[in-house]
Amino acid sequence: MRVIIAGAGEVGTHLAKMLSQENQDIVLMDPNEERLRFTDASLDIMPMVGSPTSPRDLDEAGIKKTDLFVSVMPEETSNITACMLAHNLGANKTLARINNYEYLLPRNKELFEKLGIGSMIYPEMFAAKEIVTAIQRPWTRQYWELFGGTIILIGVKVRDNSRLVNKLLSELLNEQKLYHIVAIKRQNETIIPRGSDRIESGDILFFTTTKEYIEDVRLHAGKKNPEIKKVIIMGGSRIAIRTCQYLPDNIHIKIIEINKEKCLKIAEKLPSNALLIHGDARDTQLLEQEGIRDSQAFIALSENSSSNILACLAAKRFGVFKTIAKIENLDYIPLAESLDIGAVINKKLIAASRIYQLLLDADISNVKCLTFANADVAELVARPNSKITKKPVCELRLPRDITLGGLIRSGKPMMVKGDTQIQPYDHVAVFCLDTAMRKLEDYFN
Repeated sequence: MRVIIAGAGEVGTHLAKMLSQENQDIVLMDPNEERLRFTDASLDIMPMVGSPTSPRDLDEAGIKKTDLFVSVMPEETSNITACMLAHNLGANKTLARINNYEYLLPRNKELFEKLGIGSMIYPEMFAAKEIVTAIQRPWTRQYWELFGGTIILIGVKVRDNSRLVNKLLSELLNEQKLYHIVAIKRQNETIIPRGSDRIESGDILFFTTTKEYIEDVRLHAGKKNPEIKKVIIMGGSRIAIRTCQYLPDNIHIKIIEINKEKCLKIAEKLPSNALLIHGDARDTQLLEQEGIRDSQAFIALSENSSSNILACLAAKRFGVFKTIAKIENLDYIPLAESLDIGAVINKKLIAASRIYQLLLDADISNVKCLTFANADVAELVARPNSKITKKPVCELRLPRDITLGGLIRSGKPMMVKGDTQIQPYDHVAVFCLDTAMRKLEDYFN
């Protein structure tokens, strides 16, 4: 598969690195030569200096032979124009990153398809939905519905009050019908666990389970689950507006925005349960005046990652249960995790994972790049006579960096155990380190 990615920013670069693991023919294109200087020479990516809005440069990139053209340049108009040109010059499929939700409305879909834009991705919308999920499940670090919600992936940080701490995974075999621990994040290391691994206080555990056992996971992890009634948001961004629109009407929201002109622009876009305040949310006196001590959640959505982290730390000192920080600097994510920021939102990872799920071959219908775990979750279908169906799981000798979390068989969800035999057409949730995704097709095709 030949893919041209226009834009060597963090989204394009991250996506190119992910696809390079799949033995795809990847061209990464950008007008700025500096952005194309990779430190990792082992990546199978062809860099090209050129403009995606130039027909000549697109032709030189081989647009006529391209299966997919992805434009993730910073400017929305450049992405729209580039996809229109790519389509008319011969690209089979196109995808544009956009910043305008209006483009996604059903009445506009046919228009953009006629222009040659096959798909569009609006990262702010997905980010807002992740924030809403984090508010609805405040005791989790990650919450992801697989197979339409029949299997749930939950990331939880466990402490000394959890009954799981100091237990070997082999001691939890009787609980595999409730949940399966598919990964452990310990400091900066992600572990695909085996029976001999011991759970430690401070670990982030990733569970797969079904909806009926979510409460069991919470109780075993020793987590409280307060109802979120009041939320304070720092920064009146597009994500903030979309989050307000998605949150339930019974949640009282305060947005604190430092820019007065921005306040005037966004005031009319907010629902009735949201109050807009002109001020600096880094001011602890202002936070106290606006009821930070009575709030259950604080969401920092400014454009400055370090400010967001510091604001969340201040909110935690006031007793806020759930803190969420938008962190666009990937290097800051481990820092946020070590400081116990409750959830991290990164538009670049969200955008890359959503695009990535469109590109994999082995009937992979959904891929989630876990922000804290340096890992991927994929939904796969076991094809007849594939290697995965030949033996029970314990005899498959799966690579150390891959584990099977759960499956759907004839519409019924179940956890995967050592004696589980995968059958043709089973839908399987696979958890793997980010270097192992390319190995999956060998087992499922």
